[in-house]
Amino acid sequence: MAYKKSILWLHKILGLVTGVVVFIVAITGCCWAFKEEIESLYTENYTVEIQNKPILTPTEVKTIGNTVFPNNTIHGSIFSNSNEAIEIIFYDAYPEFYQSVFLNPYTGDVMHIEDHFSGFFSFILKGHIRLWFPKDIGEQIVGASILIFILIIISGFILWLPKKRKNLKQRLKFIWKPTTGWKRKNFDLHAIVGFYICSLALILAFTGTVMSYNWMKYVVYRAAGGDKVPQFIIPLNESATASLDSETFAIDNLIVKLKQELPNAVSYELHYPETDSSSVYVEVSNSKDVFYDTDFRFYDQNTLEELETPGVYGKYSDTKVAEKILRMNYDIHIGAIGGLPGKIIAFLVSLLTATLPVTGILLWYGRKYKKEKPVKTIDER
Repeated sequence: MAYKKSILWLHKILGLVTGVVVFIVAITGCCWAFKEEIESLYTENYTVEIQNKPILTPTEVKTIGNTVFPNNTIHGSIFSNSNEAIEIIFYDAYPEFYQSVFLNPYTGDVMHIEDHFSGFFSFILKGHIRLWFPKDIGEQIVGASILIFILIIISGFILWLPKKRKNLKQRLKFIWKPTTGWKRKNFDLHAIVGFYICSLALILAFTGTVMSYNWMKYVVYRAAGGDKVPQFIIPLNESATASLDSETFAIDNLIVKLKQELPNAVSYELHYPETDSSSVYVEVSNSKDVFYDTDFRFYDQNTLEELETPGVYGKYSDTKVAEKILRMNYDIHIGAIGGLPGKIIAFLVSLLTATLPVTGILLWYGRKYKKEKPVKTIDER
């Protein structure tokens, strides 16, 4: 039908334009799926024997960190069990700097320094989110291409629908004979594989665009009935500005306070206030393998009084359906929401998605450059 020809033309053009990007994003996403499991095989756990004395305070940790990288910004410090190293995270966007310093929690000795922008998975992540281009350029290309890929998936499903019901069987399984040519096999690979993964590929693509575009995040949140500000907002202190000594005393009691109130938490990531008027915020990780149930807690830096945020990222127990959807977006994207089976599914879907641009280009090539049959001469007839 005429409308299918138009959809085919759109599907083909969009596929040719974004094919390389989709292939790279899918392959790198496939590699990322088991990052935690693979790294656990060779990454050392920095632990010490528990001692009968208090661990370092946040202020002491910050002071030590500033001596290691004095020209860089401390993003936060992660406190875990008393026998685990304290991790200081340094991050600067321009120029890019992302490293962690692991300290002995009792002595403050540096146990390890890790560069998060080096190694295999750093290479994979840069390819996945920006094609190894500069951040401002690459992220825009990837975001736009995945948005287009959603249209490709929808148009591909429409093209997959057979004109007659009797042809449905051929669209659901491979029916190859010894005489079946490569073009037919390639078409089946593109159409049948595309059909079986289209719904899951659509989920991965959609969750990717939610992370790429704030406007998409806003649309999803409002559509789900959310009534808060769909942003991460650090509230201001409610008390007057304190002296340096009283401020230091307050923040140094915060980790002790949190460990008493939330003893079952996996870790406490403390972020130092950027100004005298901003509050301290702590990310309390409640689960080891997922992020959606993290508690974001905010405290007056002078009094440690807990503050409420007008944004969507607060305590998980206070979240409604709309907030839960936003929080689960990343865990859904990497398959972690379903545990190990979910990661396996994300791995397979990403791997099979990477085949679609390849079979699609071969499909286009086979139709574009058909071999012309030789014209028989009078003598040959």
